[in-house]
Amino acid sequence: MYVADSRPQALDSARAGGTPIAASAEPAARPPAGRRGTAIAPTVLALGSVSLITDVSSEMVTAVLPLYLVAGLGLSPLGFGLLDGVYNGFSALVRLVGGHFADRGGGRHKTVALFGYGLSAFCKPLLLLAATLPTIGMVLAADRTGKGLRTAPRDALISLSSTPATRGRAFGVHRAMDTTGALLGPLAAFLILRATTDGYDAVFTVSFCVAALGVLVLLLFVPRRHEAAQETTKETAKGSHPAPPRPTFRSALALLRRREVRRTTVCALLLGLATVSDSFIYLLLQRRLGVPDQWFALLPLGTAAAFLLLAAPLGRLADRVGGWRVFLAGHAALLAAYGLLLSPWHGSALPYAVLALHGGFYAATDGVLMAAASTAIPQELRSSGLAVVQTGQALARFVCSIGFGAAWTAWGDRTALVAATAALAAGAAVAYAFRPKAPTPAEVVPA
Repeated sequence: MYVADSRPQALDSARAGGTPIAASAEPAARPPAGRRGTAIAPTVLALGSVSLITDVSSEMVTAVLPLYLVAGLGLSPLGFGLLDGVYNGFSALVRLVGGHFADRGGGRHKTVALFGYGLSAFCKPLLLLAATLPTIGMVLAADRTGKGLRTAPRDALISLSSTPATRGRAFGVHRAMDTTGALLGPLAAFLILRATTDGYDAVFTVSFCVAALGVLVLLLFVPRRHEAAQETTKETAKGSHPAPPRPTFRSALALLRRREVRRTTVCALLLGLATVSDSFIYLLLQRRLGVPDQWFALLPLGTAAAFLLLAAPLGRLADRVGGWRVFLAGHAALLAAYGLLLSPWHGSALPYAVLALHGGFYAATDGVLMAAASTAIPQELRSSGLAVVQTGQALARFVCSIGFGAAWTAWGDRTALVAATAALAAGAAVAYAFRPKAPTPAEVVPA
């Protein structure tokens, strides 16, 4: 995003002056030739299919989990906030581990991702056996461990299979396919709840079967090595480039010395501290509008539909105008959604407006952030570097879930949302001031 625009000029200037330069963090992309230059790589489409199937499974559970825990098991908002924080933030503790192991040995991205998807699938039927807060917490922690292990390797494969000029579009297409699953998951949960007596048990069982199918598709259709890695290996074998250093945790954390990576990570962390969990958004809408319990599982459909429609267009827009503008605009949409929830308006269009803004927020931030971070991270540390950014954001959202649940329990839902709105506005202002600037030539090459 930021580096791609200035890298060619920096390299040309160095060559014109006769100054030797080091290899860039990423091989320069070849100029696109017609449709072939802008085509989405088969690896991206295969990973999108895996994410689509897996999200059908996971969103079936996510759609009914808030109601199952609060209404079914009688948890307080604070207790739900703790579990929701585990569900959405525990993966932060293992993302660096997943990224590190994926980068070792020349790139084990598929192997680590396969283990992560498999672990999450295995946890789905365990929800049938969990009936207390500690046991549910353990199952959700294991499920999120699987998500943490797979996320960075998957995004690294997407990044390494596309060029800097098309990376935003590649992530946008993947996120659109992923969100198709997020759209179908709640709908499937809704139909299962209406058609069966033991609705929650049926949802968890079907979710496991769908997740197993996603693991099978990953195993059969995603190549073990991406094309860029194969080309790099061939060039290294010919002696045209020295072998890259062995990835370590220290080298991954050292990426924060790069201004682009550091600023992107800090901004993602600050804004994550005020990003209220999706489940709380849906619970707030239910309380504002009195949505019946059997219709609750349909609320995530609005977010997913907006995400699906906007992910690819906003990814292309990020390639054209710069990802940072799109990223900040996404948080402005989230701020507007908070404002609508706090407003006295109770019209029938309120849920559609809130959910549309909520989905637009994800479309403008999720894949765009990964595309932006990828540009400044060396190829041999791509998975580890993305994990560093994701870890900061996930930990921040973990803290936000716990804090919002505690504030809701102590002062009520409206006061908690007012505090989150103020925090998001302040975080957006700081992130705008601290936004990544154009890189210097020294930051374009590896340290």
